[in-house]
Amino acid sequence: MSTLEPGVRVHIVGIGGAGMSGLARLLSEMGCVVSGSDALESSTTDELRVAGVEVHAGHRADNVGTADLVLWSPAVAPDNVEFLAARERGLTMMDRAQALATLGERQRVIGFTGTHGKTTATSMMVHVLRAAGRDDSRLVGAPVIGVGANGHWGLGDLVMEVDESYGTFSLLSPFALGLLNIEPDHLDHYGTPAALEEAFSALVARTSGPVVAWVDDEGVRRSVAATSREVVSVASKREARWRVRDSQLARRSASFELVGPVGQLTVALAVTGAHNIANAAVAAVVALELGVGPDAVVQGLGRFRGAPRRFEYLGRWRDADVYEDYAHLPGEITATLAGARAAGYQRITAVFQPHRVTRTERLAPSFARAFDDAQYVVVTDIYSAGESNPRGVTGALIADAVGPRCVYAASFEDVLGALNLIEDSDAVLLLGAGDVGTLAHRLPGGLG
Repeated sequence: MSTLEPGVRVHIVGIGGAGMSGLARLLSEMGCVVSGSDALESSTTDELRVAGVEVHAGHRADNVGTADLVLWSPAVAPDNVEFLAARERGLTMMDRAQALATLGERQRVIGFTGTHGKTTATSMMVHVLRAAGRDDSRLVGAPVIGVGANGHWGLGDLVMEVDESYGTFSLLSPFALGLLNIEPDHLDHYGTPAALEEAFSALVARTSGPVVAWVDDEGVRRSVAATSREVVSVASKREARWRVRDSQLARRSASFELVGPVGQLTVALAVTGAHNIANAAVAAVVALELGVGPDAVVQGLGRFRGAPRRFEYLGRWRDADVYEDYAHLPGEITATLAGARAAGYQRITAVFQPHRVTRTERLAPSFARAFDDAQYVVVTDIYSAGESNPRGVTGALIADAVGPRCVYAASFEDVLGALNLIEDSDAVLLLGAGDVGTLAHRLPGGLG
């Protein structure tokens, strides 16, 4: 057997990552016999074992066992011993892009894509379809709060976070697509922003059913214009088929009106931020295009309680609310801080952990204005995610770009020292895609 179907023995190298762990869960529920390995133990590997997946800590050739097929994470090096063992044995091998394309041949894919907001919008869609009484498959970058794990095999379509990193979406042909935003990222793979936008354009062109696009975003407009594909436009600041109006933001909630060809929906969210309104609007219109009723759309979006590490409220420290957010690109940081400001916070301290050496080098100048809505900024050293750093680049590169409101703190101990000197914040935001969130549990005196 050489494809993804019930009974196939599948081994996943790098099973502990957000994307591969969800894939492991989905395949196990489908009926595959799933095993995997990861470099380190984690709560994710523990949870996979509870779900019936055999997980090995560390990489060894004999971990492959009796597998028929081997999948691997894009983060796995080509000289990984399990990768090489599978190749020597002549096993069928699939990278993540091939696996997702294969699954897309079994179920229609309802995808959400963009350089940020994918996890949130996909999770919103899961809630909407649940409110409509459906049991769809899902692949999301984080657990769906109030529903379940990041991967699930269901009876309907496959609701999927469509990831652009490493060209993962290059072989996928969705049935329906929500296009959220596009800004320069993963340029170590794509080379130029233009090449990145071309990849999104190709994805739009491969989509066989409705494409819903947030056209307030310049990158989205350029990518859509480069195709001959008709899209369903959604916007708050320009003319579009569906318009977002009367947006209201509070510290932990938001509301808006969505007006379009079939009438008006009043949507109340239990999360804040203009970016979340945009995500919700796109998810709503995708659902409506697929025939989901307006009542289910409103109910499902109202049940969404956020995604882990997406403006996630952690507690209070001194006189400040503490949040963690996955934002690690300039546009994401701008949106997160603007959302916090619009929600009523006036004295914001941002702690930012740069993610990846190549991204820091290429985008450092773009971070100069990203922190305009923060009163104080502390930049940590780089979370390298395994990248080499031959030139010794540090987070100081970004701190210098931000300017005098910003300090560089090389270690987490230095960060805590810097925070101790800041006395008048009403919000502390821990920003980044690495382990910056662990700082919340080390704050002097603890969270309240």
